[in-house]
Amino acid sequence: MSNELKVSCFIAAPPEKVWDVLANRMEEWWCPRPWRVEVDHQDRRAGGRCAMTMYGPDGEVMPNEGIFLAWEEGRRFVSTDAFRGEDFDPSGPFMVGFWEIEPEGDGTRYTARAKHWSEVARRNHEEMGFTPGWMAAAEQLKELCEQA
Repeated sequence: MSNELKVSCFIAAPPEKVWDVLANRMEEWWCPRPWRVEVDHQDRRAGGRCAMTMYGPDGEVMPNEGIFLAWEEGRRFVSTDAFRGEDFDPSGPFMVGFWEIEPEGDGTRYTARAKHWSEVARRNHEEMGFTPGWMAAAEQLKELCEQA
């Protein structure tokens, strides 16, 4: 059985616009409302640090630290929490995340995937609300991209 979870949606906007929102306006769509995120650092290249902090409506604070494994401008970025910082300090690995777009008809197909090291990690992510949470974020991205 695959240890991957995935959500996908069609966005009625050109790939260039979707990429711009996806990569440059993360704070507007990344977390399902009423949560929000602040991007703390992004070195947009393979091996570059990525750090953000998510804030919940009841005062929750969830820092996320990792590295980019790939940054393919206009197409996808991939990150993991298995390592932290520019010295690649080992961390408790949970997943490798993929955020990808591709042209589809007169719009764009957005796909977000999470690959996990084990079935237990995948199941834990499912139980945390992966599908509704990541789909809500996808719908927020879609809404921003489809605005005139």
